Amino acid sequence: MRKTFLTLFYSGLSPKAPGTVGSLVALILGFAVLYISSATTLFLLTILISILAIKEIDKYELETSTHDNSEIVIDELAGMWLCLSMVANSEYSLVPIAILGFVYFRILDIKKPSIIGKIDAKVKGGLGVMGDDIVAGFFAGLLALATFKIISMIF
Repeated sequence: MRKTFLTLFYSGLSPKAPGTVGSLVALILGFAVLYISSATTLFLLTILISILAIKEIDKYELETSTHDNSEIVIDELAGMWLCLSMVANSEYSLVPIAILGFVYFRILDIKKPSIIGKIDAKVKGGLGVMGDDIVAGFFAGLLALATFKIISMIF
């Protein structure tokens, strides 16, 4: 059960780009949550899943003596869902802004600039695994909103 949760229904076991595959699965699941509920629900689920994931990652890392194993992609879900919950209530069409948020999230998660990289390097355990992606999701949401605002001002 833990492996299913941490690998986001085994999407983290993808032989190529497990983080991107996990983020894509998270995006699709996020759209499903938004379809049946609201951005507030998505945000609250993000918090709940993040808390559970921190505990489960701590257990997993203790058992496997690893840190931030690439198959763990529940952190991508938390980052993507935070980004989605930020852009979902905006004045902009959900699909294009969510796709832009996905692109920004992947760039930030891979490059790990500034505080994202510091969290990744210095914070240990489940909090470190989850923390950098949550911060990346926050900044991805901000960047997507800012980009759409700038585009709307120009056109």
